[in-house]
Amino acid sequence: MTVKGLLAAYAAGRLTPTEAVTAALARIDAIDRPEVWILRVPAADLRARAKALEALYEAQGSAVFEQMPLFGVPFAVKDNIDVAGLPTTAACEPFAYTPDASAFAVQRLVDAGAILLGKTNLDQFATGLVGTRSPYGAVRHAGSPLYVSGGSSSGSAVAVAAGCVAFSLGTDTAGSGRVPAGFNGLVGLKPSLGLVSKRGVVPACRSLDTISVFAHDVDDAWRVLSEIACFDSLDGYSRKVPALGLLRAAPRVGVPEQLEFYGDTAASQAFSSALDTLTTHLHLSTQPIDFEPLQAVSALLYDGPWVAERRAALGTFFETHHEAIDPVVAKVIGKAEQFNAADAFNGQYALADLKRHAEALFETIDILIVPTTPTHPLIADVKANPVELNSQLGYYTNFVNLLDLCALAVPCQRRSDGLPAGVTLIAPSGADRRLAELGARIQALFANATEAARAGNTSEAANASAAAASAAALIQPLPFQEPTLTLAVVGAHLRGQPLNWQLQEAGARFVEATHTAPGYKLYALANTQPPKPGLVRATQQQGRPIAIELWEVPLRSFGKFVADVPAPLGIGTLELASGHSVKGFICEPSAVSDDSGALDITSFGGWLAYLASLKANPQANPQANAL
Repeated sequence: MTVKGLLAAYAAGRLTPTEAVTAALARIDAIDRPEVWILRVPAADLRARAKALEALYEAQGSAVFEQMPLFGVPFAVKDNIDVAGLPTTAACEPFAYTPDASAFAVQRLVDAGAILLGKTNLDQFATGLVGTRSPYGAVRHAGSPLYVSGGSSSGSAVAVAAGCVAFSLGTDTAGSGRVPAGFNGLVGLKPSLGLVSKRGVVPACRSLDTISVFAHDVDDAWRVLSEIACFDSLDGYSRKVPALGLLRAAPRVGVPEQLEFYGDTAASQAFSSALDTLTTHLHLSTQPIDFEPLQAVSALLYDGPWVAERRAALGTFFETHHEAIDPVVAKVIGKAEQFNAADAFNGQYALADLKRHAEALFETIDILIVPTTPTHPLIADVKANPVELNSQLGYYTNFVNLLDLCALAVPCQRRSDGLPAGVTLIAPSGADRRLAELGARIQALFANATEAARAGNTSEAANASAAAASAAALIQPLPFQEPTLTLAVVGAHLRGQPLNWQLQEAGARFVEATHTAPGYKLYALANTQPPKPGLVRATQQQGRPIAIELWEVPLRSFGKFVADVPAPLGIGTLELASGHSVKGFICEPSAVSDDSGALDITSFGGWLAYLASLKANPQANPQANAL
């Protein structure tokens, strides 16, 4: 039950949406975890949805997968997220209402072909990190039912971990999209604030909330994010977040100088072992960072005036239906009475100063790696000590949204007691793809190493690094929400070539491989490092179509990209075989003159074909050694 697994099965004709729905319903019955769900879509409605998708497939064939990138994929949503025609309870039945429209993100998933199975349990009003604060029951851990599943998005995480759905939506204010992921061996993707619209979400702290994604692997979560990351003009907190490009070199990684595990040696050992594996196989170098300023930010969330934002979200309901609110939740939200308007402003001033510390920190590192959770308590222990143990679980999560950072929880190797464990990657707003690319490497590394260890094949573990690189290559830029232009590249910037990193660094997205119009000539330039071709315009009789790639480049990063283009190359306008004109690499005529040493390679029809000929017959060309 994974996104890519289902899509591959559909495309190969091995599975139908009806069969996928039937399997999902059977799985829900088999695991016997009624506390996971607050409301399930009737089976008849699910089968009708599946049949409608099958009819589309019969009519459109494989084209349906382009129209619906999540065709037939079962999913669930946390029950503080609206679904048209279904009650939204936020785990408090007297609070329930039935919306006429689905949340913006849910509607985009349905439009992408996904099949909603139901709404999942949560810590009431999304207040908690444990998954026990619900009148619908404590959501038990997917594999070890005596342990907490994590909250507040408890049901959403367990629905995925138990194989009932391929992905689910949660929400994350203080770690609710990351803690349950860490506990259940899942990926928990917490996007940059504003990247995903929260219209149609019951707010906890509206200024800090974001919809999050649970999935079995990073690629699945990224596919889902690619569908829901869309600016929504009707959501005052929606933003067109400028995406940061990939890093050329290995990221500078920070790790807290003083780590806290509250005496949980299994958690401490798992994190230490994970770091050792990452530094060995991914060649990551880590540096200690002062975690105290981030702890100070965390204190503002529940011990500062931001708790009043939770109180504001409930309005008069907090007073008129106080008896319907979980006692622990009521106690947490009730702390709002301790703060006044002056405290709210003073809190903002304190946060502004602490943000300066965070900005300085991320000038010295690119990514912060922390344990997703410092410990994993039993349900019984949490019920006996609900506030303190809950607070412990937010040690590495609470500060993230207050500082406008993005985060990604990734499973690693299990603890010595068999419970899942993982790390969380944290970076500035807009670095979502950087985290996903590194997260995919990390997950593939541990997955392959685990399989090799099970097979007793130690040599195979070394291949995990190659698998990590392949997994990272699947993480493509999100759809652009900013001005872009199309750039044609012809040589060293092509995929797999030595300067392609400059496009990746600029945040560019590959569009297609195509050709120029007839009438271009291509030369292998002399004395360039790395070796480069030069494209020049000629007559149709002299030239021919030349193979190129088209890339979509954010306009904000195009200036720097052009500034880095060395003479004799430049950026001009190229005519494509389609008749359209785009910006692209051109060459000064003097660099391809008879006495320049440049070699006419037009007959090869493109740079890659020319390089392939050199490998096949290196003695045939005097430039072969240089290339």
